[in-house]
Amino acid sequence: MCRLTLSRQFRDVFAEPRRCRGAGFLVLYRENRLGHPRLGLAIAKKCARRAVDRARLKRIVRESFRLNRSRLKGWDIVVLCVSGAPTMSSPRLSATLARAWDTIEKQPCVES
Repeated sequence: MCRLTLSRQFRDVFAEPRRCRGAGFLVLYRENRLGHPRLGLAIAKKCARRAVDRARLKRIVRESFRLNRSRLKGWDIVVLCVSGAPTMSSPRLSATLARAWDTIEKQPCVES
């Protein structure tokens, strides 16, 4: 329910995204008119070579999304990692995501 699972859902976000970039992550988002947010992760091997690094980044994003999901109404969100993300501390990555959630929350969203 709160995840982007189909390739067309990701494609819709990639087609016309709004962007928010910070240390470690690039956040793409687009209205979904469902009234609840959905999260998609695109943590590539090109960015984080080791599986443990990719898993750590995904854990950080999912937890941050879970804690902030109630204030992110009606958005499809895809989070990509940026080079250097695996070496950054978890609090720094979480702070980047917090700023992204603040930016998304302030965007006007069409009511469904």
